[in-house]
Amino acid sequence: MAKAFTSGRRGITGYLEPAERDLLRKLFADIIVMLEPSSPAHQDPLAALIGLDMDVAVPTDPALLRLLPDAVKDDGDAALEFRQLTERSLRETKIGALRAASLGLESEKLVLDAGAAKLWSMALNDVRLVLGERLEIRDENDAERVHQVQDWGDADDVESYLSLVYNFVSWLQESLVQAMLAGLKSGK
Repeated sequence: MAKAFTSGRRGITGYLEPAERDLLRKLFADIIVMLEPSSPAHQDPLAALIGLDMDVAVPTDPALLRLLPDAVKDDGDAALEFRQLTERSLRETKIGALRAASLGLESEKLVLDAGAAKLWSMALNDVRLVLGERLEIRDENDAERVHQVQDWGDADDVESYLSLVYNFVSWLQESLVQAMLAGLKSGK
């Protein structure tokens, strides 16, 4: 069973069972696949070098849209222009965090420095965003409905299973953030 992250002299530490590490590894890989851009073969090398992507569009998958939201509301042209300028970099940053967190899953005991903890927090947040969208969490009532599923033995459908995974990832992220805050307070 997973142990909450704690802050100590060696950094932030946590413990995950092999099945929990496998689950997280799979979740991180799934999000990476979602985020990997389908780059056209005719892409302008200069545009790629500066991070400009003229071929972007608003994602049709609601979960991907949660990861890559419009930054400008009520102005489609400005939102598209901003997306063209920033989406490639945002995707790369998210993919980098997910890959770094995945690499950290090689050992049952996790030991994170401040940089690794930040990447882990980003990766867990992206998983929660996707799961939250798939579970249609929109308000407190939806969150309570998801939180009521507590026992893996009760997971008899996809929504119940996703709810349990969402609750696990949420707990893990919360313990990580609490450990990060404790490290800040103690000056570590």
